[in-house]
Parts: sequence; structure tokens; C-alpha cells
Amino acid sequence: MVWFVVLSKLTDDGAKTLKERPERVKEVNKELESYGVRVVHQFVTFGEYDFVNIVEVDKPENLLKALIELNSRGSVRTTTLYAFPVDEAIKALKS
Repeated sequence: MVWFVVLSKLTDDGAKTLKERPERVKEVNKELESYGVRVVHQFVTFGEYDFVNIVEVDKPENLLKALIELNSRGSVRTTTLYAFPVDEAIKALKS
């Protein structure tokens, strides 16, 4: 499995949707699952980003497809970071 951190900012349209239908967040998570993206942790944050999501995928290209779909709707903008587990990093550094 490959892990990513997805930082999300709502657009004005996205904020309106969330205000009217807060459960939309969970619906989007289900949509991500249809792409093979599993939301492991999800946080609402205050500051530059509105959500921080930790996701895992078998194939990074699945996340690419899912995020292009979400961003194309105009309700959210994302920034994605590859997340390398620290134990794996230590192991790699020792080899």
C-alpha cells in the first residue's frame, strides 16, 4: 500500500454545499473508494486548509484519477503529499 496526505481547500461552492449538506463529506469518501482510494484518517482543520486526509492506495494512478475528478467539479482544490512511513524510512536508510 502507498500512503498520501491530501490537503483540501473548499471553494465557495464547496463551502456552500458543505453548509447545506454536511454528510457530503462521507459521500465523497465513498466515491474515493470506488477508485480504490481508502480514507484512513480525516480531519477538519482551521487555517490554510479545510481538511487533512490520510489515504492509502494500491496504485498511485488511482488517486490521480480520483483527485482529477474531484477537482474538476470546482468545489475543492487539493495538494497531495507522498507519505513514507518512518519505520520504512529507517529500514531504507540502514540498508
